Amino acid sequence: MNKTLLLVICDFLLLNLLALTHWEKAEPSRPKQPPVPELAANAATKDQDLVAAMQLSLADERATRDALAQQLSATSSTLAQREQNLAQLQTDREHLAATLSDTQRRANDLGQRLTAASQDATLTREQLARIQRELEDKRTEAAKQQQALAALTQQQAEARQKIEGLTVAVKVAEQEKQLLRETADTLKTQVEAERADRLKVQETTTQLAQGVGQLAAKSGELTQEIRENRPINANVLFNDFLANRVTARFTAVHAGLLGPATREKAAATILVTDGARIYALLHVDDTPLSLGENDYDWDRVTADLTHGAARPTPAGKLHFLSLDPRVVVIPVDPAQVAALGVKVYPTALEPFKFPEAVLVNGGGKGYGEVGFKLDASQPSYVRVDNRFFKRLFGDFAPSRGDLVLSKTGELLGIMVNSDYCAVVNNFLPNKTITLGDVSSQHTSDLLNALAGRKLALPLKLQ
Repeated sequence: MNKTLLLVICDFLLLNLLALTHWEKAEPSRPKQPPVPELAANAATKDQDLVAAMQLSLADERATRDALAQQLSATSSTLAQREQNLAQLQTDREHLAATLSDTQRRANDLGQRLTAASQDATLTREQLARIQRELEDKRTEAAKQQQALAALTQQQAEARQKIEGLTVAVKVAEQEKQLLRETADTLKTQVEAERADRLKVQETTTQLAQGVGQLAAKSGELTQEIRENRPINANVLFNDFLANRVTARFTAVHAGLLGPATREKAAATILVTDGARIYALLHVDDTPLSLGENDYDWDRVTADLTHGAARPTPAGKLHFLSLDPRVVVIPVDPAQVAALGVKVYPTALEPFKFPEAVLVNGGGKGYGEVGFKLDASQPSYVRVDNRFFKRLFGDFAPSRGDLVLSKTGELLGIMVNSDYCAVVNNFLPNKTITLGDVSSQHTSDLLNALAGRKLALPLKLQ
């Protein structure tokens, strides 16, 4: 609290005391005297005595105020740091000075403000105590930091000692490195000499390896050429066929007069590929479908492929090839081939290299070597020469659906009748049936269209 504010408060208290004191009651009682004659004009009256008393009281108050001012001067030195927090009281002092004439009416308000100032002083003492506690905490923390600094100083000294040790080790390592460099230079000279000798040996070895490689390449080419030009024995081809044939089973259902009519068929065949896709090759007569007169639509047609003990793998589609309407194939994906575990036969790249082929009858019932001739009018077919048929196993005659293998072990084609073999060199479909529910695919129209294509072929091919 500053000095000016204390002076203002003292002035206010003094004026309040003067205004509220009943001086007539404070004056001591005097014994009544008999009336005296009227005094002269300049004699002292009762009011003049009252004024004199008030002046004396004011003088005492001034003395008291001077003493208080001396005490406040001593106190203000200890509270100077709080002067900023009491700026609002300075504003109140100026307001009180402006409204001093209405002292009686503002007395209560000033008393309340005085109480608030006292509370603020109390809060200031609490803040001072809190600051002292914070100061103690800071001192404690500073002591801890001092201890940590001492520990760090100790660690730094130890690290400096380690650095000095490492410096010595580095110097020793540099000396060893110098020795190693000198040794390496010596060894480098020796290595260069040995490398020159090795290069000479390597050049000689390379020349020898090139000569051996050329001989090996020529040997491989000769081996491949010999293999391609050497016909495979019919017995070997037939044995290979028996080990890799798969069974295609078909089930077809259509509405009949007395209820659903079911037709089932099964045929043994092989998997063939053109290098892009894999198919199971069949004759249309190996399926329940027929290219004869069809007056009804099939409702459901299903098929699956099996081999040995492998689980049946379902077929999704049935393609009728463009090369002949009687040749049908079932697409097979690589996963199904892996599940069946059979060999895939490639189509013959040079189907006419040998004048003879191996014909397998009835999916493996018999086989034999047969000669064939090209037909200039029908380049997609070859005619089997039945007159010189060499029957090696079984008693049979060539018939439709028999498979024909070239003497190189590749697929040549499939017999479309007893005389002609369709050379299978592509799998371009003309018509397709999606197996399963086929009631909406109008199978009668599709088969009749294929039958029309068959009838359009030359008579010898029908």
